[in-house]
Amino acid sequence: MTKLTLERYQIWFYLLALISGGVWGWQNAERAQGLEMLINLVLGVLLYTTFCQVPLTQLREVFRSRRFMLALIAANFVLVPGVVWFLTHLLLSDPKLQFGVLLVLLVPCTDWFLTFTYLGKGNLNLAIAATPVLLLLQSLLLPVYLSLFTGSLIRSAIHPADFLDTFVKLILLPMGLAALTETWAKRHAVGQRWLRLAGWLPIPLLTLVLWLIAASQVGSLEWAEIRSLGPVILIFVVYLILAGYFAVGLARWLQLERTASRTLAFSIGTRNSFVVLPFALALSEDWSVVVTIVVIQPLIELAGMMVYLWWVPARLFRSRSQEELFNPRG
Repeated sequence: MTKLTLERYQIWFYLLALISGGVWGWQNAERAQGLEMLINLVLGVLLYTTFCQVPLTQLREVFRSRRFMLALIAANFVLVPGVVWFLTHLLLSDPKLQFGVLLVLLVPCTDWFLTFTYLGKGNLNLAIAATPVLLLLQSLLLPVYLSLFTGSLIRSAIHPADFLDTFVKLILLPMGLAALTETWAKRHAVGQRWLRLAGWLPIPLLTLVLWLIAASQVGSLEWAEIRSLGPVILIFVVYLILAGYFAVGLARWLQLERTASRTLAFSIGTRNSFVVLPFALALSEDWSVVVTIVVIQPLIELAGMMVYLWWVPARLFRSRSQEELFNPRG
């Protein structure tokens, strides 16, 4: 078992966790209610280990490729929010469903974005250098987007003090500890070994989080809510298709080279659903469908990334040898 093998088969771990957790929670409804208090604890550790994979102490590296960064920021923080707002208001009428979709699609991914960039023949070094900027910008802009797009809805669903408490405990604190860990690893061999060990933990911890969520939340789901998720799933699929073509347009406009263009495609295509999970869990019980949306989206996204691994390097941004194969001269 290698780390890459673990990453390639992660979707099966997640599906197994959701199914087994849901079945256990359905059969043990009273005991399952006590599991919810464990979610934030495990989630905090998960986010810490995830942030440990992001080079928070190497922010200067990213500004060496200005055109790529321009494309990355314009796509993720200008183009995508507008498109997501349009899709949610076009296909959804339920404010709770709209809020759930906005929550998971507004900000870019900072973890398996790296994995799929590598597997999809993108520029991994560029992706690694860009992740701190993506992480910091989304932490600042997500509350702004939610307030702008939902207005009084978010204020009625969650108290600002609860939102701030969640943000500090489950975003800023793990991020700060990860930055200290990276600084420690630069100076001490023990820190380097710990950082390597932490690299193995996000997938097992995420599997545990999914099991806990499925077990604790399955009893609160209503059949009417589950049936209403069809348009939500459609939005996730449509978004994945549009994201690829957005990357093509931006890459041509800014004349990015192929590997940078592929990296841009995987950044636009992957969303940061589990970083926003704490905010979904902070909502009141009658908003439980938002948690369901946060859990469903990455499963659809992972299936979409399996297609992206072929579509992006073989069709959207082919290498010269592939272009000659599809368009032979003479």
